[in-house]
Amino acid sequence: MAEEIKTTCPYCGVGCGVIAKIADDGNVSVMGDPDHPANFGRLCSKGSALAETIDLDGRALHPEIAGRRAGWNEALDLVAQRFSDAIAEHGPDSVAFYVSGQLLTEDYYVANKLMKGFIGSANIDTNSRLCMSSSVAGHRRAFGADTVPGTYEDLELADLVILTGSNLAWCHPVIYQRLAAAKAARPGMKVVVIDPRRTMTADIADLHLAIRPDSDVALFLGLFEHLIANNAIDQNYVAEHTNGFAEAFASASGVSFNEVLELTGLPAMQLREFYRLFAATEKAVTCYSQGVNQSSSGTDKVNAIINCHLATGRIGKPGMGPFSLTGQPNAMGGREVGGLANMLAAHMAIESAQDRDRVQRFWQSPAIAEKPGLKAVDMFKAVGDGRIKALWIMATNPVVSLPDADAVETAIKACPFVVVSDILKTTDTARHAHVLLPSLGWGEKSGTVTNSERRISRQRSFIDTPGDARADWWQLAEVARRMGFADAFAFASPSDIFDEHAALSAFENSGNRDFDIGAYAGIEKAAYDAMTPFQWPQPVGDERTVTRFFAKGSFFHPDRKARFVPVEPPASDRTSADYPFTLNTGRIRDQWHTMTRTGKSARLSAHIAEPFAELHPRDAMEIGIGNAGLVEIESPQGKAVVRALITERQARGSIFVPMHWNDQFAAKARIDAVVAPLTDPFSGQPASKNVAVAARPLKAARYGFAVSAGKPQNLGAAYWALAKADGGWRLELAFDHAVEDWCGWCRSTFGIPAEIEPLGYADQQSGDLRLAFFDGTRLLAALFLAREPVAVARSWAISQLAADHGDLRKRFALVAGRPGADKPDPGATVCSCFAVGVNQIVAAVRGGCRSVEAVGKELNAGTNCGSCRAEIKGIIDGCLAAAAE
Repeated sequence: MAEEIKTTCPYCGVGCGVIAKIADDGNVSVMGDPDHPANFGRLCSKGSALAETIDLDGRALHPEIAGRRAGWNEALDLVAQRFSDAIAEHGPDSVAFYVSGQLLTEDYYVANKLMKGFIGSANIDTNSRLCMSSSVAGHRRAFGADTVPGTYEDLELADLVILTGSNLAWCHPVIYQRLAAAKAARPGMKVVVIDPRRTMTADIADLHLAIRPDSDVALFLGLFEHLIANNAIDQNYVAEHTNGFAEAFASASGVSFNEVLELTGLPAMQLREFYRLFAATEKAVTCYSQGVNQSSSGTDKVNAIINCHLATGRIGKPGMGPFSLTGQPNAMGGREVGGLANMLAAHMAIESAQDRDRVQRFWQSPAIAEKPGLKAVDMFKAVGDGRIKALWIMATNPVVSLPDADAVETAIKACPFVVVSDILKTTDTARHAHVLLPSLGWGEKSGTVTNSERRISRQRSFIDTPGDARADWWQLAEVARRMGFADAFAFASPSDIFDEHAALSAFENSGNRDFDIGAYAGIEKAAYDAMTPFQWPQPVGDERTVTRFFAKGSFFHPDRKARFVPVEPPASDRTSADYPFTLNTGRIRDQWHTMTRTGKSARLSAHIAEPFAELHPRDAMEIGIGNAGLVEIESPQGKAVVRALITERQARGSIFVPMHWNDQFAAKARIDAVVAPLTDPFSGQPASKNVAVAARPLKAARYGFAVSAGKPQNLGAAYWALAKADGGWRLELAFDHAVEDWCGWCRSTFGIPAEIEPLGYADQQSGDLRLAFFDGTRLLAALFLAREPVAVARSWAISQLAADHGDLRKRFALVAGRPGADKPDPGATVCSCFAVGVNQIVAAVRGGCRSVEAVGKELNAGTNCGSCRAEIKGIIDGCLAAAAE
């Protein structure tokens, strides 16, 4: 009988519960946990495919020093010695840790304790700086603490849900499905989406405000002034629980309605309707994510939103409040332990002498960081200019994800000593490590994570430890022991660390700090192992099960009142004659961060298999880019080359490019190499959503598409994008030069033995060339070439990797590049969960399916995670519109 382990998804901040089933033969399958209060059994496409990402392909399984295999003692001794030497010679600020929201809270806690309390520097920062630090800064300015007031349930209870800077349908799909279900049950609920692009999330919206990039402050200043003018202020709440209203009002009154129209680019009717809806709807929730945070004015955006909720008293009550949607699975847990360079553990303030003393006394540490450390972007500048002599990077890939990524790579390569703890050997960052330490991955490691609604859940191990891999907390504790701090890091298990973490949260806390899980201090290992999800705070003696903050004030400033924060609209247009477009980077539905996990799944690569740039049709026409052509994106920082996706969902003058692709999966698609290292002055968060760029077509001599049973090597192409496929790999290609011997190129690239002759077709006039190599009845590789982007039935061609080719007609059909009448091409994948293609959905619509539900009943598409439902609706609408013409 299969064993079932309850754990938590390792992707976004929704924090979905997962049940991993381990069969008698060791095979793993996953399903959503129906009892977990974050998802109630739902999983998105990424969560549903988790079992497809836990293989050992490419894994780091043993410590390595300078590329050679080493034992743990040798590697850890070296790490401890090099860090100790740097500290002795150059001081504690000469070393740094760069950690990750992919770490568990226990890992984060040990890293923070070692750096801030025992090394004595605050040079520990996290990739959550790129994700949620503007939200943290805004919370601290307004509330006095990094407190998320509400819960997911509020989105279902609200009568108005505002989604600003959030493509919820693709980036937090399970929350989107909860919202969609609530709206279906109560059609009177209104949803407003604020985003320069018309994303899939906008398909649920009653109102889509396509604002100009970085005009959010102006939009919410205008709302604030409208609330005052229309007597929508809760004067009692403002008087009893806040300070600074007059100053905030002065800043808002300085921006007229006409100025808001000019700054946002919105039609007056839309703007008035949004303001009317907010003023008239008491139960209003404003959810915000990276479109707000990833900005040079991100913190001011957060406070402009919070100001409107404070002014109306719509905070901390059911169905009301500002709500920060966390990007990573444990960005919140990292914030709880002080993982950011400008924080202390348990939400204590590094700038507070009293808090520093409290933490130092609790840790009984020889030192405590006296000032904030270097935030992520500044940290890597310090690596580049030589101030940082030893750097430890854990569970993240900054050569792909940080802005000015080429400069980051140059800095890492020049650093005297770099340690990387990761699960893969060959990430863009790990390839530059002096010491590579193999870490545990999802399913192997054990600990806790905290989601966007402050809910702490367990990640549990259910896979045997592979090779010599070890937990990140263990690696840190072993280095601390070798540096002379053994007694303070004598942790035997994650439960020991969680116990200490909980005890610190309650230490000398009489209700003046928001984060308190003292009820879990002293937890035994058995109780820790059996822990069920809970929301903080959970202080000693308080058994609350549902928690919201601030309905009756009690903020965390010394006077227990919130602060209105005056803000001003920033200058947001960064374009010029040389760089006339605005680049916006972000995520797509089926990939995660830098693809170290999701890139292993053929299912997740089936929807979008290569990097792309969304352009408006008129922009594309003016610069000479055709659909599926290649486009070069350039800024003063660098260049990237991606596929053009021409769509009217994109605003004119703007370009969207996803941030996932890296040198392992594409030739030159690290889009953060194009992003300038411009940051918010309060949070230090990079401005990844508003980058001035140029765009131009990249012409090629030949375009290609290939499928291969083995992983292609030595490509030698100007452009390539590689993706996992069922039975092997799929490959997009473009060449800027003529290749005289294509058969030889195939043998070198696909590893085809010399004795295997190709089946081929060539048309000298059109330039088309097709080659296929078979070993018996099995397809080894097929290459399709043309002078224009190759028009081949890709999904069908990929399926041929698993087909039997004993029948010669099947071989000739493959060379022809199209399926026979008995095997229709399903088309590009729309539903990853059930591998349903666009052509199948179109056929279902033509066969009488007129709704998403009908298509789901016919094909199953959209009936699992639901994140493709908006795309299915778009296909249905397009078919019906075409039929009506």
